[in-house]
Amino acid sequence: MKHKTLGGLILLALLNTTSVSAQQTNPLLKNEAKITEIIKGMTLEEKVNMLHGKNMFSSAGIERLGIPDLEYADGPFGIREEMEPHSWRGLGWETDKATFFPTGSALAATWCPGMAYAYGKAMAAEAKLRGKDMILGPAMNIQRLPTGGRTYEYLSEDPILSGMLAIGYTKGAQDNDEAVCLKHFALNNQENMRGFVNVNISERAMREIYLTPFEMAVKQANAYGVMAAYNKVWGKWCSENDLLQNAILRNEWGFKGIIISDWGGTHSTVGAAIGGLDVEMPSSTYMGQALIDSVKAGAVPMEVIDSKVRNLLRVRFAVPAVPKDVANTQITSQPAQQKVAYDVASKSVVLLKNEGNLLPFGKKVKTIAVIGHNATRTMALGGVGAGVKALYEITPLQGLQTALKGKVKIKHAVGYEPYPRARRGEQPDLTAWNENAAKLKAEALKAAKGADLVLFVGGDNREVETEGSDRTNIDLPFGQNELIEAIAAVNPNIVSIMVAGGPVDMRRLEKVSKSIVYSWFNGSEGGHALADILTGKIAPSGKLPFTLPVKLEDSPAYALGVYPQKQETESSDVFVDLVNRDNFRAQQKADADYSEDIFVGYRWYTSKNVKTMYPFGHGLSYVPFSFANAKAEVKGQNIEVTFDVKNGGNMTAEQVAQVYIARPDSKVIRPKYELKGFSRVAVNAGDTKTVTITIPMENMRHWNEFQHAWNVEKGKAVIYIGSSSEDLPLKTEITL
Repeated sequence: MKHKTLGGLILLALLNTTSVSAQQTNPLLKNEAKITEIIKGMTLEEKVNMLHGKNMFSSAGIERLGIPDLEYADGPFGIREEMEPHSWRGLGWETDKATFFPTGSALAATWCPGMAYAYGKAMAAEAKLRGKDMILGPAMNIQRLPTGGRTYEYLSEDPILSGMLAIGYTKGAQDNDEAVCLKHFALNNQENMRGFVNVNISERAMREIYLTPFEMAVKQANAYGVMAAYNKVWGKWCSENDLLQNAILRNEWGFKGIIISDWGGTHSTVGAAIGGLDVEMPSSTYMGQALIDSVKAGAVPMEVIDSKVRNLLRVRFAVPAVPKDVANTQITSQPAQQKVAYDVASKSVVLLKNEGNLLPFGKKVKTIAVIGHNATRTMALGGVGAGVKALYEITPLQGLQTALKGKVKIKHAVGYEPYPRARRGEQPDLTAWNENAAKLKAEALKAAKGADLVLFVGGDNREVETEGSDRTNIDLPFGQNELIEAIAAVNPNIVSIMVAGGPVDMRRLEKVSKSIVYSWFNGSEGGHALADILTGKIAPSGKLPFTLPVKLEDSPAYALGVYPQKQETESSDVFVDLVNRDNFRAQQKADADYSEDIFVGYRWYTSKNVKTMYPFGHGLSYVPFSFANAKAEVKGQNIEVTFDVKNGGNMTAEQVAQVYIARPDSKVIRPKYELKGFSRVAVNAGDTKTVTITIPMENMRHWNEFQHAWNVEKGKAVIYIGSSSEDLPLKTEITL
């Protein structure tokens, strides 16, 4: 079926119509007349008092009118403990112990917007118990670098997957009276030098890859908040970037909520005010008295101040405040939210390899050696940045002990331990560590020799993957490769379980592991979920939200030599503090050149024929799935793709069916194919289920850099269907 081509102007008109329709139902716009009257009666000082931090995690309301402060919940994977008003120190309460939800990459591995909705709803419930109004999340920057310090916190390397999950998270929270704050807007794709790095990128790559998830969450979920990133884009700080905040976010996408700075990420008064920032957090350095003075001097119009107050009041009235005497009266972590944490964790675990069907292990296994520091390490806290003071966290070892109930003998050996902590920028003293390593290795080999099965629980931890700095490599740290090779020499039946938030180099581990599982930083219930999968209570169904490269140098930014970049400075005496943003020096300069352009993640590997260790979207099950009977047609403003998924095994299992589309006759440069839709489907043993995936025509657009507009190109579209970006057995075609 042929479909009339939509040119850039026609499509923009359509999108604007959709935006207007969405605004008519936007809860932020229900109190406009009331807000107008309030603003008329406010003094300049009262207005400006709302536009900066009152405490570390709050901004002021209007006390005279009984309008409460806005209380922010540091997230995005659990409600952070209560802090002292003007410091990062906790208050030491008991009631603020929260549920640790699986981190961003784990949620993304579910490939399930429904789970993201449940996640947002659960986060909202715990935020409300603490009297919070806005969750600082979801974190949704594209995972551009395998070494990225916050890869574990972000969702995916793909904009459609990230956007669909962000929509679910946003709706889940806001349908339950809790605002979200999408972060970090925009192009905060590295932690090294994030406080001053300048991103140079094509307009097309910015639009198609990096802004798309934000656009989806704003336009399709009416997100109430957006957080400006630390970095610069095209030479302008994000917190005062007129193009990003005014032209695109507000004028083009129709955003009606508040834009807040990242903590310490404001750099000027007039620039920030005119450039679109609403709230400086957590201080009043630029948007306090300096802003009052700027208004009185005529540098900032009163209309600009009034618009910021309006944005704040819109959010304040859309989110019911929790009375102070109600907040923090019961423990934050509750059973309903703990169940959500389990559900997400159980659907996120990825089975990468299962040679000889070693998993699930059956009744023949009488003795298991559980080896590795991550078998007992908790991940709710660690490193720099937001963490969760979890009420509890089930480790992999605890999960196995509970699931096996003494029916299988478990021998645990630590095997390795992390390096001792050292001052930032210094190498740790490994003298004592090396002395202990031989002892731990000997204990591990002893445990492995007499076991029917070895479960090696390794990977990273929250000190290795941390906000504030990127990893220098993706190698398995702390001598894990040498340890597992030694174990393989005495027992070849190894299941390697990687506890990590981002990619790790598995070249050596893969050779000696019959099965490999990715288990993430998987929250309070992670150990229970892992045990249920290893024992076969449920089948694994997680899919990789990013590509696992063979080696780091294969990834696009590293292959092109544009990361890590060099820092330029006008002074030899430069103090680079990646944590305390207030200590950045004006002399520091660095450019991030996104030379790979739109070829991010799997787009690079498939288009350049670069071999991967495990591809984007990959994940095995305990049952064989097959795909058949593909059909596709254009229906109005959508493409409908229909096909059958068959479960050829003996247990109910879930498969994530993925649809990628190629444009072979395109007149613009494109990847080999791109993800355009997906669906998680449960299929009973031996059954076949027909799946229909609806792809909005908007997903088919590309950014025309000559017209500065979106186009949907006419011509042939080849549709590929399968279980990963490199396993696509079905194919059909349509004409647009």
